[in-house]
Amino acid sequence: MKFIRENDKLYIVDTTLRDGEQTAGVVFANSEKIRIAKMLDEIGVNQLEVGIPAMGGDEKETIAKIAKLGLNASIMAWNRAVIKDIKESLECGVDAVAISISTSDIHIEHKLKTSRQWVLDHMTEAVAFAKKEGVYISVNAEDASRTDINFLIEFAKSAKQAGADRLRFCDTVGILDPFETYEKIKAVKEATDIDIEMHTHNDFGMATANALAGIKAGANFVGVTVNGLGERAGNAALEEVVMALKYVYKRDLGIDTKKFRELSEYVSTASGRQLPSWKAIVGTNVFAHESGIHVDGALKNPQTYEIYNPDEVGLERQIVIGKHSGTAALVNKFKEYGRALPESEAQELLPYVRSLSIQLKRCLFDKELIYLYEEHILNKKVI
Repeated sequence: MKFIRENDKLYIVDTTLRDGEQTAGVVFANSEKIRIAKMLDEIGVNQLEVGIPAMGGDEKETIAKIAKLGLNASIMAWNRAVIKDIKESLECGVDAVAISISTSDIHIEHKLKTSRQWVLDHMTEAVAFAKKEGVYISVNAEDASRTDINFLIEFAKSAKQAGADRLRFCDTVGILDPFETYEKIKAVKEATDIDIEMHTHNDFGMATANALAGIKAGANFVGVTVNGLGERAGNAALEEVVMALKYVYKRDLGIDTKKFRELSEYVSTASGRQLPSWKAIVGTNVFAHESGIHVDGALKNPQTYEIYNPDEVGLERQIVIGKHSGTAALVNKFKEYGRALPESEAQELLPYVRSLSIQLKRCLFDKELIYLYEEHILNKKVI
């Protein structure tokens, strides 16, 4: 598959099934990998990086099955800069290969125990081989963020000349901030004019911000994972990047965001990693309001405290009752029960609500609220 270069055209590369599964302790069942691939394709992700064929066994077999599904998305397999790896990928029937090799001096000296020239030679040899096979090629500069910028530019130029379609800029240890990211991507883009994919890690909590900074500097591909799953602190999250692009940068990628919560829940279950209620974009607390001032504003006009409608990401608005609730929340909650609660009764009920919430150290369940009402309000009426 070839990606057409257009002004402002951005492509999403999801690597949940490769980098996401490299999270310590995470293993997807074969059927789960296939289901996740289908779900990502259904929402409109452009390219799926689905695994490492050189691992053999179930991994290679499942990658081959995904490649045969006839999905709209491009199917990419990950490889070392080794021709044998690439042959394994080609046997799976994928249309794209990622060829990965370290470029930073710390990796070259201590991990590869070789030289910059050796890196260039092995990368170009692998790219040339893949080019002859007619597949789309991403060259991954591992630890690009700690790579000497002049060598990174030389690496990118060599990759492009050998036939690579794009450079994957890997902030492998998540060491960059958005400002430095912007400068590095801008420098590489201006010097090489190669397509660039952002691949950012979240070690300092800046993966999404760094991905967006790279896009602003000229990158036109962005690597993500569902829920930000990935090695150590994870990767830039699919749902965060897509929604930030849409609402912060006004760039709608055409992704079906209404299925985000369903997708996030499935990946959470399959990975055995809890989906926190406070998770950006897809956490249930994103549209849960308790504070009296916030509830009052949200009830009058949701846009006072919500940037977009909850159903846009598959969630629902929740008004929860607890220590910080006000009378407006109580009146609205009783409307949900089909009851009219006068303001005077709401004022009378509120201290009991707050007291019980403090005692229980949580928000109240609906039945608990009704019990309080019956005990302190309704019973008085009867008497």
